[in-house]
Amino acid sequence: MVQHRDVKKVVLAYSGGLDTSIILKWLQTEYGAEVVTFTADLGQGEELEPARKKAEMMGVKEIYIDDVREEFCRDFVFPMFRANAVYEGTYLLGTSIARPLISKRLVEIAHETGADAIAHGATGKGNDQVRFELSAYALDPDIKVIAPWREWEFKSRTDLVDFAEKNQILVSKDKRGEAPFSVDANLLHSSSEGKVLEDPNVAPPPYVFQRSVSPEDAPDKATTITIGFAKGDPVSIDGKSMKPHELLAALNDLGRDNGIGRLDLVENRFVGMKSRGIYETPGGTILLVAHRAIESITLDRGAGHLKDELMPRYAELIYNGFWFSPEREMLQAAIDHSQQHVEGTVTLKLYKGNVIVEGRASPKSLYSDELVTFEDDHGAYDQKDAAGFIRLNALRLRTLAKRDVR
Repeated sequence: MVQHRDVKKVVLAYSGGLDTSIILKWLQTEYGAEVVTFTADLGQGEELEPARKKAEMMGVKEIYIDDVREEFCRDFVFPMFRANAVYEGTYLLGTSIARPLISKRLVEIAHETGADAIAHGATGKGNDQVRFELSAYALDPDIKVIAPWREWEFKSRTDLVDFAEKNQILVSKDKRGEAPFSVDANLLHSSSEGKVLEDPNVAPPPYVFQRSVSPEDAPDKATTITIGFAKGDPVSIDGKSMKPHELLAALNDLGRDNGIGRLDLVENRFVGMKSRGIYETPGGTILLVAHRAIESITLDRGAGHLKDELMPRYAELIYNGFWFSPEREMLQAAIDHSQQHVEGTVTLKLYKGNVIVEGRASPKSLYSDELVTFEDDHGAYDQKDAAGFIRLNALRLRTLAKRDVR
């Protein structure tokens, strides 16, 4: 726990919502500290100016509201998708990959403003506290981190509302009761957890889904698109070049309209418990299928299989908060090297929750018509060679079988 007397100025990750507004006031009253607020525009789809006004009303003089959407996609999301990273087979790591960027900016702002500490609103039961703090310490080993949910005495929503009312913090009527579930959102995904979603055997109510229509309600006619790639990253849709965040936003719209990207997952948190979450990653789901498709014709078998072996470890590092670790950077270097010739186009059909590959083409393709044809290959491949290949690979199996017969 950070000693109160050691902290004079704190940079707070601030959303403008009830919890972080209470944290802001709590830091002012309990720590007697000056608070700097940082609000990141990660493409969460919310108006951020109200956060500025709330911070001003609470006496904050240094307010940072940064549009980091392009950096988020370019330096975090796209490198992760080069690896085809999924945690526990299905989760596209939408929350996990945003935390190191937020931590990076918190530390940078602390250095710019001369702050002693940073603070976040993650609870003591979740993964985010780990992600925020591991990232912060990797970037500044001497930074102080304040995690109010691990310190204060509040036990319930009622306690928070009482504190807010005593300190003249505006509480909207819909915040006075328990929220039916909690939501975290950014340009890559939305995540819903808790309350009505805690029983993993009960289907989520329809109102939980915010980023996609139901596959049943999606259009009866398929949408066909072509995604262009260069060095493993998507660069265009239907021939139109786009910036990283613009491209992901466009894929989100296409995925939303076609009921793509819903996931109901029971996952293993880093802190040791299982949790159930409802995730919506429409654009990311499309992108993953497309990237694997372009790799299928441009990536050598050995490199591709090695990537698939490394991927679970890479995904786990991101999930657990080790984005700035040397092992993640080592894996990233290998992954990026593999993407030098991953370029071309992938044509996809989007239909009622499905992403269907219809075609892929590349000037760097390793696919050879001459080798795979059932027609005359003009000597490109001598089928007789396969006999020796099989005999050599069968040698140990035949040796084992003879021993077993004896």
